[in-house]
Amino acid sequence: MAAIAMEGLFKSFGATPVVRGLSLEVREGELVSLLGPSGCGKTTTLRMLAGLEHPDAGTLRIGGELVAGPGVRVPPERRGLGMVFQSYAVWPHRSVEANVAYPLALRRLPKSEIAERVREALRWVRLEALAARMPHELSGGQLQRVALARALVSGPRVLLLDEPLSNLDAALREELRAEIAALRARLGTTMVFVTHDQGEALALSDRIAVMNRGVIEQVDAPERLYREPSTPFVAAFVGGANVFVGEVREGAFHCAGRDVVFPLPAELHGRGGPGTLVFRPEDVELGTEGTPLPLSARLFLGHAAEYRFPVGDTLLRVVGPPIEVRAGQVLRVSLRKARLFPGT
Repeated sequence: MAAIAMEGLFKSFGATPVVRGLSLEVREGELVSLLGPSGCGKTTTLRMLAGLEHPDAGTLRIGGELVAGPGVRVPPERRGLGMVFQSYAVWPHRSVEANVAYPLALRRLPKSEIAERVREALRWVRLEALAARMPHELSGGQLQRVALARALVSGPRVLLLDEPLSNLDAALREELRAEIAALRARLGTTMVFVTHDQGEALALSDRIAVMNRGVIEQVDAPERLYREPSTPFVAAFVGGANVFVGEVREGAFHCAGRDVVFPLPAELHGRGGPGTLVFRPEDVELGTEGTPLPLSARLFLGHAAEYRFPVGDTLLRVVGPPIEVRAGQVLRVSLRKARLFPGT
């Protein structure tokens, strides 16, 4: 049985459709990320799961129980969920221990049981030494750990995470990302993770649902999503692929409205007609053959360098070994690997 089953969900705010016919299953113990740009509907989907919004149409089941659908609206507190918000949502007047204990106190559990479960939850997030601290005495990373412990202390059947790392600096994001991965490995909790950060989604997820304009464009394991995107949008959003619209003629791709031609890899020969060409920055080679383009910028990345070339109003990005070149120099680029989507 799926831990979560969403079927044909629709949600509009006024005349604006936000989620349009979304269907997705999340298996028991799985971590699935909803990934997409701002306004794609991922947070609204999470809020429907949590019971904070009600779908206009469709059904939503958690653990086989219908919690949202025509004539059915199970309130958030009866869905058996934990939720971690972007803004921590930690009560400033309560200690760390009291914040984590709050969901258990609402259920009127015995004090001894509450104390033991709070101690265990604080051990999970490595905050047991800070149980008596007040929120103003904590860092952003510690506050988010408090929120995690509070969401997990009652043993939820599903944990919902709404961009929980976006308020943290880069180092703290890396640290808490590892914490979430370790907690999941230890507890086996089913998780739905909302993010616009592809790095977080690729690092943490069993599967990723890429959303665009209220629909899911592809659901897949991270590596497959990266290597075999099913649409140009997925290719561009996950991994920052180069995307060009044009036409295939005689083994080469002619960019629409631009005087630029890319010879195609051998596996794409024989194709013809209009299409969208997609290739990763690391799948391009700089050398003595290929399409001549003027370099606009070279960015040193440490292990590699990024080279940028203007192609009309689009920027072509190449990632490869660092070489000494200067802006304005004409280099030749050739494609080692590419995907071609027919049509425009």
